[in-house]
Amino acid sequence: MKLVLFDIDGTLLRTDGAGRRSMEYALHRVFGVHGDPAYHYDGKTDRQITREQMRWAGIPDADIDRRMDDVFAYYTERLAAELADGAEQAILLPGVEPLLARLAEEAPVTLGLLTGNIEAGARQKLKAVNLAWEQFLANAFGSDHEQRPMLPAVAQRRAEALLGRQVPGERMVIIGDTPADMHCGRALNVRAIGVATGRYTVSELASHAPTAVFDTLDETEAVVEAILA
Repeated sequence: MKLVLFDIDGTLLRTDGAGRRSMEYALHRVFGVHGDPAYHYDGKTDRQITREQMRWAGIPDADIDRRMDDVFAYYTERLAAELADGAEQAILLPGVEPLLARLAEEAPVTLGLLTGNIEAGARQKLKAVNLAWEQFLANAFGSDHEQRPMLPAVAQRRAEALLGRQVPGERMVIIGDTPADMHCGRALNVRAIGVATGRYTVSELASHAPTAVFDTLDETEAVVEAILA
């Protein structure tokens, strides 16, 4: 049995900055500031982004916690408008559809998402590229915990409840495009597979010692072999 967990942004799809623009809009609506323009969102959870950006702006943690849900309400509203205004902004990345179809043929494989997106944002992004939500059965989102290293255990618990059996970390695989994806499951002995379709190159991802790294997910059989190994 394998639990295969996919990151979203930079791994399954790209939204041409719609997520960042929507978050900056929401932060400005709630707190009056956008945050540090040089801040990198990739590898972070939406809750982490909100906290770190507003700490940079001098907002106390208590105020950040109190207004976090307001930020996400504005964020999801604006993200829906962004994705509706320009469908071309949301692009499914190379090899994703063939890989998901191929994994669906493997009876021992359960698919899931492990993403820094809040669940509502994740749903909107997958809908924008016509990826079926229902194929991802055991998921963990940025709305589940602020720190990404806590998310593999969330997905693990949900998989165990779904399957009615234990899911050891050794039977889990995370596929992502950032160093944070490569490291987040190591406390559970989860294997990681890197894909260089985000900001990081193959060599940069390889320096974090994943099981394998690919330029894209186009190499379907090679990726499946790395997952099932």
